[in-house]
This record gives sequence, C-alpha cells and structure tokens, in this order.
Amino acid sequence: MHVGFVMNPVAGMGGRVGLKGTDGKVAEAVARGAEPRAPDRARRALERLAAVAPEATVSTAADPMGERLVRETGFDPVRVVDPFDGDRAGNGDPPGPTETTAAHTARVVEAFAEGDDPVDLVLFVGGDGTAADVAAALEAGSSEVPMLGVPAGVKVYSSVFAVSPEDAAEVAAAFSRTERREVMDIDEDAYREGEVHPELRAVARVPVADDLQSSKQTASGTVESLAEGVADDIRERDGEGVTFVLGPGSTVGAIKAELGFDPSPIGVDVWRDGEVVVRDGTEREILDALGEENVIVVSPIGGQGFVFGRGNPQLSPAVIRRCDLRIVASRAKLDEVRALRVDTDDPGLDDELAGWVRVRVGKFETRMMKIA
Repeated sequence: MHVGFVMNPVAGMGGRVGLKGTDGKVAEAVARGAEPRAPDRARRALERLAAVAPEATVSTAADPMGERLVRETGFDPVRVVDPFDGDRAGNGDPPGPTETTAAHTARVVEAFAEGDDPVDLVLFVGGDGTAADVAAALEAGSSEVPMLGVPAGVKVYSSVFAVSPEDAAEVAAAFSRTERREVMDIDEDAYREGEVHPELRAVARVPVADDLQSSKQTASGTVESLAEGVADDIRERDGEGVTFVLGPGSTVGAIKAELGFDPSPIGVDVWRDGEVVVRDGTEREILDALGEENVIVVSPIGGQGFVFGRGNPQLSPAVIRRCDLRIVASRAKLDEVRALRVDTDDPGLDDELAGWVRVRVGKFETRMMKIA
C-alpha cells in the first residue's frame, strides 16, 4: 500500500470562533484567536495508520502540509513533494500555514498520481473545499487513484470522508473496493447568511468500508410539533437559571423560532430565563455564558447522523463536558440513519458519549438510538 498524504493546515480553523468555515477567512480566524485543528486530526490518522499498517509506504507534502507529522508518527516518506517551489522565503523557510492555497494542494495531488510510482490512495486532511481541490487535481490528470478524507473542516457535506481520523486509517489500510461518491461544497458566504445550497463539485473514486464513512446529506421531515414540545419544556425552566445551548440547523432553528426569537443563521445561540444571552456564539462566548446547570439541545445532521463534529465545532469538548445533552430529530431524519455519531476531537469524550440515548422526535414522543 502506497499512501499519498496531504494536509490543509488551516482546515476547520474558522469553526470554534464562529466563522462557519475558513475559505477566505483565515486572517479573521487568526485575529479571533483560532487554533489549528487539522494537525491534531492528521496526527491521529497517521498514528492509527502506523499501528494497523506499519509496512505502508507513504509519500507526503513538504511542511506545513504534512512532512513533519508523517516523520513524527514513524514513517520515513519515500517522496516529499514540495508545492512551494518558487514561492519560498529568501531564507528557504516554507510558507506559514496560513499561506497555503488550493493551488498548493493541487500540485501535491498531481505529483502523487503521476510518474512511475503513483500512490494507491490519496489520504487528505481537510473539509469540503479541500475535497473539491483534491478531486479536481485527480480529474485534471485523468487519474483513477482513489481519495479518502480525514474530516477536519467546519462543514463536511461530501461522502468522501471517513467518520473519524482513526477510521480513515482503518479504511486506508484494509479497503478492497472503491465506488464513485459525490464531492459537495457550498458557498460559505451564503452559508454564513443561513442559506445552504450544496453544489456537486465532482464524483470521485473512494475506498469503501461499511460503517466507516459518511453518507450523503439529505433533508429531514417536519418538526413543528417537536419544536413546540421542546420550547414548552424550555419555557418551564425560565426563572430557574438553567442555561440552554441551542445548536445549529433547521430542527433546532424551529425550536428557537417557537421560543420567539430570530435564530442566528446556522449558529449556536444561548438562552436563559426567557431571553437570548448569546447569539451566534463562539466557543469562548458559550463557555463564558454557562452557569451551574446547562443543557445542550442539538440535532444530528440528516443522512450522516453526526450529533457533534459536523457543522457545530463551537460545541467543543469543553462546552459539552459542562452540559447535559438533549438530542432532537424528526422521525424522517432518524429513519435515514442506522446510528448516531460523534467526532468531538476528544476520543475519550467520544467514548463517554457512545451508547444508547433517548432522542426527542415529537411533542411528547421519544426514540432510543445508539451513538456508535
């Protein structure tokens, strides 16, 4: 197995600081105090790959797009592609992480797929934008090399990603077949305004392993009675100092509307004692607003079943650990998934959250679902 490994070092940086994505917003994310997310995700995938396939051959990109992490996790790359020829600083240092572009990703992927020793798989770390860049580079070279994503972006609509970094390594080490899957991306500026219009960017060849990859985003059913019931429960706690952290998405958005306020577009709002105390909050703002008793209300992404880790990185492990969890979903949404999933960037917390949970599906009705 010859794996070509490349990382988008800024993927996901905009999430916890409330930017809903990082495309064109890297400088603003840094100014808001964003921390890199991709390197930790990359390390987890590479460490697992080293454990399950220590004999794997790895090619990679020059830093900051992968080389150091590949070496630190025990691999001696057979090839290091330098996408920065001609744009390095005068002292020979690589560009900083925030200076990498889609063109750099494309150069790496094209090099992986060319020559006498093409890779068997492109394993990339990023989000939907990175997936689109990888797919475009493979298509430009008429390559049949499959691609697989380690999820690190804010939004992950494409079905070319594994569920977690560790699962990506498991798939890379053991896949025996591939299938064509859709690469989706959305206009992040429209996304920040609450308009979600996924666009098909490519159809890529992807390794297949059941239960280890995300299925496509699909629409959910009606939620009116569910929203009414949950809003009634929240209003009953007004005056008791209970803090409700209301996640993104249309289902929880209907609850916010039922409470009588205009929800932030696909953002996290905080409600306490009959009023909004944080609107479209960042991780820091949410943490600062928490009290003695806190409840997260969140709905899984339709079709994928992710409760945490897709589209809501503001709900970080630090936030989750201070809250009780309430999951809400329409019956139609639950019918589309076999299990719920979490990918919080904290494997220990993922293990704690795993197991059977009660999901509110109507004004009074609940359904038991398993977080895998």
